[in-house]
Amino acid sequence: MSHPDPQSRPDAHAAVDPTSLPDPEDITEADLPEPPPRPGRESRRFAGTQQQIRSATRFYVVCAWITGVMLLLLVAEMVFKYGLHQELFAGGTTVDGEPNVLGLHPEDSVTGGVNLSLLILIAHGWMYVVYLLACFRLWSLMRWEPVRLLAMAGGGVVPFLSFIVEKRMTRVVRDEVHRYPSAARRY
Repeated sequence: MSHPDPQSRPDAHAAVDPTSLPDPEDITEADLPEPPPRPGRESRRFAGTQQQIRSATRFYVVCAWITGVMLLLLVAEMVFKYGLHQELFAGGTTVDGEPNVLGLHPEDSVTGGVNLSLLILIAHGWMYVVYLLACFRLWSLMRWEPVRLLAMAGGGVVPFLSFIVEKRMTRVVRDEVHRYPSAARRY
């Protein structure tokens, strides 16, 4: 293998006479050129491919809607439980001996039935965990600031907010992906 002559390279410079250079002690900051731009600052970069971002957005939308509906059910359940002292039961027998198919009853007045109010609490809790994972996945692929993750997470604990936050985040994702089509990774 032959090595090209360093002087024949197109970026090779002519020899510099050291006596023509200024004295280093005479150089000030004003004599220095502007520093080059920092790498990665001039354009937007995503952490995933277009398909990964679309998939994460769809997953986030589905989770946001399910979490929002579950939160509204939870609020209704709390109103019935603490406001009216009633819980939703499916099946079982009431204290009066009558069969219960589906109905609102005081907490200890149904035996052998399924407490749907309790199931709503558990389902919302687990769905919120899945929603947080969906938020984190979308947030990390889009490389957003941490405040946006907190806003997305808050959508699952304030009634109706998940629908508003979901609409906003979906629009932001769509706009950023459209504005920076080459920002997504290519595998």
